[in-house]
Amino acid sequence: MGNARSSSKFAFFPPNPPSYNIIVDEETGKMKFSDVNYRRDDVDVLKLSTKRGNEIVAMYVKHPSASLTVLYSHGNAADIGQMYHIYTKLSVHLKVNLLGYDYSGYGQSTGKPSEQNTYADIEAAFKCLEMYGVKQEDTILYGQSVGSGPALELAIRLPHFRAVVLHSPILSGLRVVYQVKRTLWFDIYKNIDKIPLVDCPVLVIHGTEDDVVSFSHGKRLWELCKEKYEPLWIKGGNHCNLELYPEFLRHLRKFISAIEKLQPTCNGLDLKPNCQSHQAPNNADLNKEKSRPSTDYKDKGRPSFGHREKSRLSTDSRDKARASIDKREKSRRSTDRHMKARNSTDHPERARNSFDRMGDMVRSVGLCNADCLKQTAAEERTSIVDHNRKEQYTSSRSLL
Repeated sequence: MGNARSSSKFAFFPPNPPSYNIIVDEETGKMKFSDVNYRRDDVDVLKLSTKRGNEIVAMYVKHPSASLTVLYSHGNAADIGQMYHIYTKLSVHLKVNLLGYDYSGYGQSTGKPSEQNTYADIEAAFKCLEMYGVKQEDTILYGQSVGSGPALELAIRLPHFRAVVLHSPILSGLRVVYQVKRTLWFDIYKNIDKIPLVDCPVLVIHGTEDDVVSFSHGKRLWELCKEKYEPLWIKGGNHCNLELYPEFLRHLRKFISAIEKLQPTCNGLDLKPNCQSHQAPNNADLNKEKSRPSTDYKDKGRPSFGHREKSRLSTDSRDKARASIDKREKSRRSTDRHMKARNSTDHPERARNSFDRMGDMVRSVGLCNADCLKQTAAEERTSIVDHNRKEQYTSSRSLL
């Protein structure tokens, strides 16, 4: 228990003192940050209540032409006052709305930081997006460093998000300090076990020279992704400076552009392009459906042919019975031999047709050249014809 408490206690490092204060504008009555330069009119400062009884501070950056919204969970030793300019620049350059929030115990948020509190915090932040009319299918979860924990937790709890971005993510809290092969019960933010359960596309960004969270964390999480997007491994990048590299913003733009082209499916469970809705059948389809019962009537009429067949068989039986008492039995039998001999001459034709069909099948699968079998079939036909001629000759002699 001591290990569990200590790992939870020392996992969080909120800035002390906070980097901002909240004041109320006398003219508009809206909240704003007092210690932030270049305040913008398109930023809303909010206070949100969580299900665990805390009140957290959030900021919502609006973009006039945005079709997607980013829900950003920041890193460990930061608050949204420090992230203010990064949030506004990302909104402008990516053309997205963006909501950032402080965890419980961070900035001007009440309560104490803990794993479960961060899960309640991000849930409250997403509910705030719903108040703005943002749908889950139009939301991208962005988790930086320890923020990857609440981001992945929400991603597996609500599976309809458009995408997930993991920025310098952690495999788990304990794995940042120790090389652990198995997940221990007192570990926190067990991302290694959650990432395979995420159904939406995932982008992983990590610096190769990260001295806080090893580059191996991001690489392993990307390997475990179900829906992988091309990762961004920033050569020489550290834990807190990836935004300074030109490829960072360039790759994010590419990712957002690709995600925008994905449309929610008809059932809303996953994201695939070219979703087609169910269409009502046209008149041609209805006519086909109406014509189908006629075939059923034909099938129902078929038993009548069976009755006629039975009556014909019974007639044949009576004919055979009468023939059995015919005085010219010998001559009739000789005539039957002629008929059998004539029918037997049809056998070569049947054998030839069977061979042709077999040859077509052999050619179709490319097993061998079917011409190699023709000689044997020809010899067989010759022998059958000779045999039939002998039978015809014998029958003719019996008639004489």
